[in-house]
Amino acid sequence: MAGFSRCSVASTAAKTPTSAAATFSYLIRALSPSFSSSSSTFDPETDLNRGKPPGLGTLKREPKGRNVQWAFLGCPGVGKGTYASRLSNLLGVPHIATGDLVRDELASSGPLSSQLKEIVNQGKLVSDEIIIDLLSKRLEKGEAKGESGFILDGFPRTVRQAEILEGVTDIDLVINLKLREEALLAKCLGRRICSECGGNYNVASIDIKAENGSPGMYMAPLPPPPECASKLITRPDDTEEIVKKRLRVYQTMTQPVEDFYRSRGKLVEFDLPGGILESWPKLLRALNLEDHDDKQSAAA
Repeated sequence: MAGFSRCSVASTAAKTPTSAAATFSYLIRALSPSFSSSSSTFDPETDLNRGKPPGLGTLKREPKGRNVQWAFLGCPGVGKGTYASRLSNLLGVPHIATGDLVRDELASSGPLSSQLKEIVNQGKLVSDEIIIDLLSKRLEKGEAKGESGFILDGFPRTVRQAEILEGVTDIDLVINLKLREEALLAKCLGRRICSECGGNYNVASIDIKAENGSPGMYMAPLPPPPECASKLITRPDDTEEIVKKRLRVYQTMTQPVEDFYRSRGKLVEFDLPGGILESWPKLLRALNLEDHDDKQSAAA
């Protein structure tokens, strides 16, 4: 059981759409070239209620209570998926990673597969329309299973996406993970995936010495179990050239989202001090959370 106080008020007072899947279906329309608006600036109150598709209903209502609705920001490879997944298990809400959605679509040989392959291999960002289309499908599946709340990983990544998302639901908290660039590059280049089970591992051993007032940092490798060791593959976009390009794209297009949420008092910035064993308990303290299972494991 997780105990938390920082966001409990926000989670009961926030606004949610009548249907998450219907919301994101509408977002696809809002981002399409044919969607008309009298202003180049997105106005949630006006744009979301003009030209609503039939059956969408009221987009905003005051819920009596719901699970948390959080989002993770951070450079590619910083560890958003690792920590979002852990929080997802701790809080009992789905972890929705747009990167996983893209990779699943690539593997499916679906209608978007060839288009996505070219975008990903060139280190470019996938368009808003494609991302929201994939999110809409994921939320529809979740609704059918009775899911409530979410932790978003990789969305929103632009101010435009954040503005649209703000118009239809409330993000209670945004966690911005930070890691120094030399460690980030080594971490990305060390990522490996088991071709059979899909498990994620990392062969990089990062040991940065303290100098010029900057603290040292050690991040141990995350080795695979023996049954996966011979089946490891590298993601095609994890080359030094593409990783550096992704970081440049992130700096230009995604960092303004930090300012968007900082101005709303929803941004928690967390500098990763090292690997999971060191960072996880400190992140929990920053979020006013407790992981009793983790404490019991450490004491065993």
